[in-house]
Amino acid sequence: MTTDDLSYVGPPVDDPGTLKQLPADLRALLEERNGFIAYRGGLHLRGACHAPRWHSLGYWWRGDDALHRLFTAVQPSDVPFGEDALGDQFLLRDGEVHRLVAESGELEALGMGLRGFLHASANDPEGFLSLEPLYHFLDEGGTLMPGQLLSVYPPFATEEARNGVTLKPVPAEERIHFLAKLAEAVSRHVDGTRLEIDPGEQDASNAGE
Repeated sequence: MTTDDLSYVGPPVDDPGTLKQLPADLRALLEERNGFIAYRGGLHLRGACHAPRWHSLGYWWRGDDALHRLFTAVQPSDVPFGEDALGDQFLLRDGEVHRLVAESGELEALGMGLRGFLHASANDPEGFLSLEPLYHFLDEGGTLMPGQLLSVYPPFATEEARNGVTLKPVPAEERIHFLAKLAEAVSRHVDGTRLEIDPGEQDASNAGE
């Protein structure tokens, strides 16, 4: 990708401990450019830094909000190197990229390594990364700033979403925590269960069987 595709580039590396523990291809990439946001906000690649926290790979890998603490499908050894605009997470497991479908908490193997993932993203960002909601939001005059993700209400996993959804930017940490609670709620109930979702608090809980 070119610098024209980037709306944010991470600060200089200041977390060498995390950098040292990364797979060689990801480490080499961050040594050249310490993370970025590309494709109008559609792909965020985290960096080896302590701040800002939303950009810190180490924080989401080993910190208090490590993804393996929030989503049961994620293992402590999975490297949460990136995310898309809606909060789906991209993880490296044994050299292969997996997508965490954050609304459901399900993990999907993409059948490619980091280089293949970046190549596929560059060739067709809208299709490969499913960026239609983001691009619609932006084309309608919306703005997504670095450190923000798009909130979707009602969530795409619900039947109500068939009638349309509302998209709005929220802090990335808020969005990820909401998705973790939603995924937990979805995993505990069968299809057709009614879930009470508060779009203001980005929270979800069971409202009846």
